[in-house]
Amino acid sequence: MSKPTTPPDPFVHPALFYRDQAEYLAGTTSFIRAGLAAGEPVAVAVPAAGLELLRAELGTEGRAVRFIDMEQAGRNPGRIIPRVLRAFADAHPDRPVRIIGEPVWAGRSAAEYPACAQHEALINHAFAGRRVTILCPYDTRRLSPRALVDAYATHPLIIRDGRARPSDRYAPDQVIAAYNRPPAPPPGPPARFPFDAARLPDARRFVVDRARALGLSPAALDDLALAVAELTTNSVVHGGGSGTVRVWAEDGHLVWEVADRGHHTDPLAGRRPPTPERPGGRGLLLVHYLSDLVHTHTRPGATLTRCWVRR
Repeated sequence: MSKPTTPPDPFVHPALFYRDQAEYLAGTTSFIRAGLAAGEPVAVAVPAAGLELLRAELGTEGRAVRFIDMEQAGRNPGRIIPRVLRAFADAHPDRPVRIIGEPVWAGRSAAEYPACAQHEALINHAFAGRRVTILCPYDTRRLSPRALVDAYATHPLIIRDGRARPSDRYAPDQVIAAYNRPPAPPPGPPARFPFDAARLPDARRFVVDRARALGLSPAALDDLALAVAELTTNSVVHGGGSGTVRVWAEDGHLVWEVADRGHHTDPLAGRRPPTPERPGGRGLLLVHYLSDLVHTHTRPGATLTRCWVRR
């Protein structure tokens, strides 16, 4: 008697490797047009230069496409899944959906790249079982060899030279683990403030006062205060009851971090919209929404979350 077979996952996640503008347009427009012909909702979230090319190439066909500037919406890779990909897919829950998402582009900083790689790996968990196809373009001439190697590990399907092939190096969980590492130490000894439940307001004021002295705008200070309140409260509730916040300036950013004794066991924490079945995670989600970059290093008994805000 034969064993029952497992149906294939309806989620499809190919990487499109392109060398020039012609290959980029050939791979992306064929994907878009196939979706439109099938009556599927289509979104394109790529950097502004790619949006300009695709709008010009598609002409009136582009009216049916949702265009999103990834340099703005996805500046922090940690908010791409909830704010860009899930937001579009969840708006069409009963239909197959196609999305082009380009989170890794030439010009991303060295600090941003690890979060990009983890994001690409986490997509496979976030959309498993859903009728969604997410095509991720990779510029093979301008991206680093490391980014292309990681693309093979985070995408089960690779499109190169117009041909789609299964990746023989697909291992997304290994990428998630590989980039779960401590960030580089701050430049010089940063200002620090230990806190517990009674000192949460003081921790928030500590960060905001230093951010104000470093020139952060009033509007950014309001967002910062909210993010600090969420992350420090999370430490008190889930991170052993106390923590330490540190803050400094670096490369045109205000950088602040919270260290506590917690341990994040859910790799998608802070990267999925909350649901009635899973109400937690709103605080971390808000921190991602209010920051330009977030890194989390977590292990049993210790978690460090570092956030960047442009000055």
